[in-house]
Amino acid sequence: MPRIIGVEIPGNKRVEYALRYLYGIGPAKALEIIEKVGIPRELRAKEMTDEHIAAITVILQNDLLVEGDLRRLLASDIRRLQQINCYRGIRHRRKLPCRGQRTKTNARTRKGKKITVGAIRDKTQRRLAAK
Repeated sequence: MPRIIGVEIPGNKRVEYALRYLYGIGPAKALEIIEKVGIPRELRAKEMTDEHIAAITVILQNDLLVEGDLRRLLASDIRRLQQINCYRGIRHRRKLPCRGQRTKTNARTRKGKKITVGAIRDKTQRRLAAK
């Protein structure tokens, strides 16, 4: 398994798919990188030479924001939104959807497990809850 910028990429996959294991690289960027380096598309990641790996590393370090740098940049952007108290920052702080989705019925991924709030109708259950 080759190691690029501190990340183990799967050796049994083609290079264009293996590069996607790096945070910040999708299908288009992966194809762009292998075309710049001159790697054939059918080459497997374990068959890459040290020169190929070095060339990919140079491109990633000089031209693109990936892995830790990109994560830091996104975290600082969200932190800035929260500090200036804009709508998106408030939604991030409350862990609610930020892009206009409805929250009355959906948004369970963002909000978490449903918590029922309301009166307890059974008298025995009410006594147990009060204790």
